[in-house]
Amino acid sequence: MSVKQLFQLDGQVALVTGGSRGLGLQMAQALGEMGCKVAISARKADELAEARQHLQALGITVQTVVSDLQKTDRVPALVDEVVSGLGPIDILVNNAGATWGAPAEDYPDEAWHKVMNLNINAPFFLSREVGRRCMIPRQHGKIITIASVAGLKGMGPGVHTVAYNTSKAAAINFTRALASEWGRYNINVNAICPGFFPSKMSEGLLEKIGDAVTARTPLKRLGGDEDLMGTVVFLASEASRHITGQYIAVDGGSSAI
Repeated sequence: MSVKQLFQLDGQVALVTGGSRGLGLQMAQALGEMGCKVAISARKADELAEARQHLQALGITVQTVVSDLQKTDRVPALVDEVVSGLGPIDILVNNAGATWGAPAEDYPDEAWHKVMNLNINAPFFLSREVGRRCMIPRQHGKIITIASVAGLKGMGPGVHTVAYNTSKAAAINFTRALASEWGRYNINVNAICPGFFPSKMSEGLLEKIGDAVTARTPLKRLGGDEDLMGTVVFLASEASRHITGQYIAVDGGSSAI
């Protein structure tokens, strides 16, 4: 197999949660450009419609599914819809997530539960459903969970994201644990840990600390519109077939110092 063939994804089906904008849309586009039929899910139908139009203009086969992953009892219906529309899922990208800022001593109960439910419960329930429905029976699959460099450390001065940091650390070890268990089914399970990327989730925080983050980052820049594309294609393709249970930090080097 040539190197180019190792990275090709022709005919495979990828599901990207939180795929209507930001990092999710970036990764959905990358997988689609490499030959995947792409399903994207999100809560808002209007944002999904815009994303579908964008991807179709690039020649990508795309299905959109309105789904709120806070409601984990609806996970089977999400998988049903994707499988019915595109076929068995080969690649799952657990990208949907949430954050909430508040000092730990004042952190609301509902905020803690919301962040943990979407950032760690949903990836488990969705991975379990896709695994047992699509990947284990066919002895093949790639699961990629979007964690964060926030899962590798505590919080900087003035940053109050205790639930987010905790959930992303859990996502990293979820990746290790699932990889250990499902390797025998030829399922690769890995994580990506983005650093700071401008997004709707991070815009408020970056207004306060963006300049300081850039100054502390060895590459002196924030993440851009194409900076996760190569990483997600690598982890979704045969080029990474001997890699599982790992995370890749895509952060301009900030976690290295």
